[in-house]
Amino acid sequence: MIVWALNFAMGAIGLAIALCGWRLLRGPSAVDRVLALDTLYINVVALVILLGIQRATPLLFEAALIVAMLGFASTVALARYLSRGDVIE
Repeated sequence: MIVWALNFAMGAIGLAIALCGWRLLRGPSAVDRVLALDTLYINVVALVILLGIQRATPLLFEAALIVAMLGFASTVALARYLSRGDVIE
């Protein structure tokens, strides 16, 4: 049952990644693209965690943590750039 649930969740997250990629490419504004990028990072973290559960390796959990930290930092930097025009004051 766990194998079926993991495969279903990976498929659903894969679909969410595809939809976020579509919004990232076709977003009508820069804010929509930043939100799509942020959601894409979250989905990638979820997918890496599911792969870590499926393959029973702790290395993938550390990779998910690194992707989450980089995603947060890039989202903050992009939001500051869009709101103020520069990242570093």
